[in-house]
Amino acid sequence: MTHVSATLLVACLTAAPVAFAQEPAPRTSIDLPAGLDTGTTSPDSAATAPAPDSAATAPADAAVATPSPAATPSDTPPTVTVARPVAAAVPTPIDLATAYQIGPEDVLEISVWKNPELSRTVPVRPDGKVSLPLVNDIQAAGLTPIDLRDQVTTKLAEYIPAPEVSVIVREVHSRKVTVAGAVKLPGRYELKSTMTVLEVIALAQGLTDFASRDRIVILRQNGQKTERIPFNYRKISDSAQQDNFLIRPGDIVFVP
Repeated sequence: MTHVSATLLVACLTAAPVAFAQEPAPRTSIDLPAGLDTGTTSPDSAATAPAPDSAATAPADAAVATPSPAATPSDTPPTVTVARPVAAAVPTPIDLATAYQIGPEDVLEISVWKNPELSRTVPVRPDGKVSLPLVNDIQAAGLTPIDLRDQVTTKLAEYIPAPEVSVIVREVHSRKVTVAGAVKLPGRYELKSTMTVLEVIALAQGLTDFASRDRIVILRQNGQKTERIPFNYRKISDSAQQDNFLIRPGDIVFVP
């Protein structure tokens, strides 16, 4: 046993040395910027390459670390153009194109500033005149309220210095139309606004069963002459051949 151990010891001492494989050093990986050659770099060149610049290897966010100044809003607000609606023109009937003319049976309030004893609320007489203190009778029918005010002012200026007169139409009774003949409720009706032939017939509750619908006539006084205007009720109800025209104050609608 001693002889075998000595033999093994001698063999180990005289044997050639065994070269152990050395583990290669870990390779350092460097991320190259886009666009550069990505070929394999030898270990020697990697070892001798200079250290990259800290500014070049700084992250991209570092270049924009300083925030840009915020946009300063303008002190003047933006101008906004708004289209204004244009009111449509309303056609005015011929009867209302001129100022209102006073007529018989109208009630007028005539006031004189600081002179209550000269102020009155008076009706227009059938002859078209009104009676006032100091002025006595003065024509009112056919005049506008402004024209009557000027005439009263001129009359009162003979008695008081610089009179201030106002004329107000309190009640309107002079604008009337007559509906006669074969209607359910014939009579005189006041025109509170512009009205057509059909509207005036409606005021009289319509035609009777025996009315001649195609022989209606409107009598209109034109100076010393009486104008006859035919009106066919059948045509206006069946087609547009008959014009439904406006009635004027003083007209007479006759239905045979």
